[in-house]
Order: sequence, then structure tokens, then C-alpha cells
Amino acid sequence: MAAEWSGQGLRRAGLSSSTPTAAFTSRRCDECVSACECVCRACAAAQRPLQPTDGTPSCAAGLSPGEADTRECLYYNVNYEIEKTNQSGVERCEGETDKRSHCYASWRNSSGSIELVKKGCWLDDFNCYDRQECVATEESPQVFFCCCEGNFCNERFTHLPDVTGPLIKAPPPSVGVLNVLIYCLMPVAMLSVTLLTAVWMYRHRKPPYGHVDITEDPGPPPASPRPGLKPLQLLEVKARGRFGCVWKAQMMNEYVAVKIFPIQNKESWQNERDMFMTPGMRHGNILRYIGAEKRGNHLEGELWLITEFHERGSLSDFLKGNVLSWSELCQIAESMACGLAYLHEDIPRQKGEGPKPAIAHRDLKSKNVMLRSDLTAVIGDFGLAVRFEPGKPPGETHGQVGTRRYMAPEVLEGAINFQRDAFLRIDMYALGLVLWELVSRCKAADGPVDEYMLPFEEELGQHPSLEDLQEVVVHKKMRPAFKELWLKHSGLAQICETVEECWDHDAEARLSAGCVEERISQVRRLMATITPPTSDHHALLVSTIAPVPMVTNVDLPPKESSI
Repeated sequence: MAAEWSGQGLRRAGLSSSTPTAAFTSRRCDECVSACECVCRACAAAQRPLQPTDGTPSCAAGLSPGEADTRECLYYNVNYEIEKTNQSGVERCEGETDKRSHCYASWRNSSGSIELVKKGCWLDDFNCYDRQECVATEESPQVFFCCCEGNFCNERFTHLPDVTGPLIKAPPPSVGVLNVLIYCLMPVAMLSVTLLTAVWMYRHRKPPYGHVDITEDPGPPPASPRPGLKPLQLLEVKARGRFGCVWKAQMMNEYVAVKIFPIQNKESWQNERDMFMTPGMRHGNILRYIGAEKRGNHLEGELWLITEFHERGSLSDFLKGNVLSWSELCQIAESMACGLAYLHEDIPRQKGEGPKPAIAHRDLKSKNVMLRSDLTAVIGDFGLAVRFEPGKPPGETHGQVGTRRYMAPEVLEGAINFQRDAFLRIDMYALGLVLWELVSRCKAADGPVDEYMLPFEEELGQHPSLEDLQEVVVHKKMRPAFKELWLKHSGLAQICETVEECWDHDAEARLSAGCVEERISQVRRLMATITPPTSDHHALLVSTIAPVPMVTNVDLPPKESSI
């Protein structure tokens, strides 16, 4: 009887009982006759036959009321050539078992012409619950977006904005002479207040800042369209800082990092955005920029900066829970120095881009270095960075900026020479401290590895004051200590010597980033060719160590790199 009813329902809908279920899912409920009205789609989506219940067709094992099981959606990608995907087809929704899946569609409406942008599966979204039709309700967005539940429910989509009829107002009462006088004087009073406010704001204004546009890196086109054209879903907070917080988010099929600034930190957001927009800023050891935009209204808005996402997180977080082998230390240290050397370098015009000026980071620390899955370092957070373009002032160069414990002696005592090289040497002092953090968590030396500590944490604790750091770093000229067992390892001993030359009290005596990169690369190659030493050979190496010696006869690169 069930099969017979199913056949009757299919025939009434204009299909035979042998018609594949996939064909059935392409029909809308309003196309079904009354015998299976609004049941055909749910049963076909669940791939179950219709059963008669008191003369009314229903699914043999139906869905719970108000919930459609979404397993497959129509897929379309207008950027299939750029993203190297199929243009269209069927996408199978494979989400977590306790989460609901939906279908979505996004399109543009240019002068009445519909241009489809994307179709596919969508993650668990409360706004999509129990929507059987894919209907966009926003008044006039740049890109329309709708989502729904049920297999192939995004086959058809439409736009039905919420329309509220005009309010019918009562006729105004009769206006007396006094009211006329008030109406005449009110605009004059408002104009006077406006002028006075404008004069006050002009006299107390901050330095002007350019108009903020939603733009992207002008370099080669990214692998996907600009973020404004794609739904972006915030997932979880990964970090918080003084300028805002960083979210892990999903933009279509890729994870991204979204740094959200409150509106009062617009200056930091725009400075970081401008640094990313600098010609030539695409580099394997610089965080990849995707886009920036403003969300919300003027007073309660947020400023978003979107970059690539790295699951391992920051170097600081990684060192807290992991120790490093010798090769891992070299991989992180060399790639980090490579990124800083590229940042510090002036690069002439190339490949249709303008020249890249030298850039000083001014807040280099292990928290601002991200790690890829292969432990390659990428440098991020350019909110305090400054460019040095020929013939132009470097902009805001307030001396004491950055994180206190990573401040160079000249920054702590406020004795900075506001020239290009002086700012680059400040970065090199901070690089020395980050390299010390790497060495402190390396297991290459014989002996235990201590718990992770920040520079000067052992001497001054987790929250040192500016005065404490001035006393220790400037007056006593102290630096984080080297453990004796580090100096017994030939490779670590040479890294320690490089660290000492990075944080030299004399700024002009510090190494360049390119030199540090060359030294680490050379030590890495040298250690790869050395057989593990015997106990006699090891004792000989230890006996020749004078505070931080060169264990080999190979000359290290000079302080000024050729890179």
C-alpha cells in the first residue's frame, strides 16, 4: 500500500515512480498537486517514500517538525577560474553531527540583471533555521545573501525586502503667532550652535587623517575575491591586545584571522592597513594581508583587518607548550630574521609596483611572530610600524612605543636618534630577546629544559615597570642570562654569541637582520656536517669555551649583511 501511494503521489506530481529522487528534489512544493503538497520536497530530501496517514501523504520516517535535513546543495562559483574549482555542480554538506547544515546563495542585482556569485553549503547558522525558501530580506545590499534548509533548497532564490507602509499622520493643529516666531528662530539658533561647535572642533582638532576606504593589497589578485563579496563568520577569539582582539573566522572554504579594532583605535588600524598596502609587502615571512573594512555605524562601529590564519598561533604561545629541537630552532630563527631583513630593506621598483621603502616594526616580540604548520615564522602586527620613504618624513615617530620588556636601552632612557638606522637597530635589540626565548626552549643541549619565561621575567617578574627596566637594562646593563649547558653545545654557543651582538648596549654595534639570517644559515649548515662529538671531543669543546666562544674556525658573516 505504501508503494502504491508513493506511485500515486509521484504520478499526480507529473513524475513516474521510476523517476530518480534527485529529479524530485528539484521541484518546489508549490508545483506539487494537493495530494503531496508541501510533503514531496521533505520526503525527497530525506530520500524516503510517501506514506498515507488518514488519507494524507507523509514521509515513512519523517523529519522532526520545523527541521529539514540538509545533505546536498547546488554549487556554483563565479570565480572558479581564479580559485581553480568547478564552476557548478552538487556539493555534499559534511559538517559535525551535532551541528545543522544549510544551503546558501549570493548574487548581485545590477540594473535588474541578476549575476550569480556563489552557491553551496553553509555552516550551522541560527539565521537559517527552519527556512525552507532561500529569501534575502535586506533592503538593497551590494551583494544579496540567503540561506535555507533542505536538500537543494538554494536552487531558487529571491529577494523580498521588509516593506513598511508610510505612517498616516494627523493633520497639524493650527499654528499661532508664537509658534511661527519659534519656527523662524529655531533654524537660526541651530545654525549658531553648529558654527560654534565647528569652531571649537577646529581649534581642538587632531592631525587630519585620510578618508578610509575598503580596499585591498594592490598586488597580484588573491586566490579569492575581496572579503566584501563573501560571507564571513566569526568563530572564536584567539587573542586580545591593547588595540583590539583577534578572531578565527571562516570566509567561504578557508579560515582567516580577523583583527577587530574599536573605533577609537582607528589610527592604529589605518597605520597597519597602510603598512600592508605598501608596495612589495608580499613576502613568505610577512603575514599575508587579505583586506580591511569598517563594520557598523559611526559611533558603535568596528574596524576589521583580515589576514591569513595560522593554527599554531604565535611563537610565544607555541613555546609555552613545546620544546624545540636544534633543526626547529634554526628553522624558526632563520625565517624570522629573513622576514625582518626584508622589512628593513629598500627595494627598487619591480614588476609594475612602486619601490618598497625600509620599514621599522617597533613592536617586535614573540607574540607578534606567527608560525606556519612547518614552523616557518611570519611577522605580523604593524600597528606601530613606520616607513622611511626618500624625501618624506617618516610620520609619527614618538620614541617610547612598543612593549616595555622588549624596549632597547636608548628607548627606555628616551635618547633616540630619529633616523632610519636608529629605528632599525631598535628592532635588532628586540630580535636578540626573541632569539634568547628560542634558545631557552631548545632541547639540543644535554640537560633539562626550563619552563618558558619571557625576557627579564626571572629578574623582574611578569609586569615590570618602566623604572625597573631602566634600572636593570640601562644602568646595570643586564640582559637575560645564558645557561652554562647552552654554551656546551657548539651550535647553541654560536647562536648565543649572535644574540649578544644583537642586544649590544651600543646601538651602532648591533648586527643587521640580514647578517643574523646569514649567520644562522651558516651555523645550521655547519652543524649538519658535524658528526655527534664523543665525550673526549665534547670535553675539549667545553674547555675552549670562554664566555660565549666560537667553537669552529669558520668565520661568521660581518655585521652588515650583503642582503
